[in-house]
Amino acid sequence: MSNSYDLPRVDHLTVGTVGPVGQRIFLLQARRGVDSVTLKLEKQQVAALSEYLSDLLEKVGRPGELPTDLELELPAEPEWPVGTLGVAYDEEEDTVILVAEEATAAEEEAEAPDGAVARLGATREQAAALAIRGVQLVEAGRPSCPLCGFPLDPSGHACPRSNGHRPPTP
Repeated sequence: MSNSYDLPRVDHLTVGTVGPVGQRIFLLQARRGVDSVTLKLEKQQVAALSEYLSDLLEKVGRPGELPTDLELELPAEPEWPVGTLGVAYDEEEDTVILVAEEATAAEEEAEAPDGAVARLGATREQAAALAIRGVQLVEAGRPSCPLCGFPLDPSGHACPRSNGHRPPTP
């Protein structure tokens, strides 16, 4: 079983990538003091997290000055892949809480998850910076096919929704 983490007020929170476009690994990284965790995310999870955080922050109020140091800290080796990702806002503490659960084989069998959990508390400023960086990373990748949503490769794209027909020309 993997390690679980509880970092209530992180000093550093970011998303980043490792590898070339088309083969990138997306990472969520948090640190509080000497305790740190790096988790593997899917591109779609980064996009959804960024969108959700943007919507949440629009409702709870404009953040102050955003952190600028958003680079991944080395070593950037993921502890485990994230299966589910939840977000909550604690009004009393003015804290955005991210809860990441490890992807496990039990999820595929519809059993109760038995993997690790990371609970990360961040300021609204850290959450806003994470959302902006997430959008930038997702948009910096390969464009999506307008029909199926899968990434378009420079060498061509066999779209499963085209049923063997040529894709539409722009």
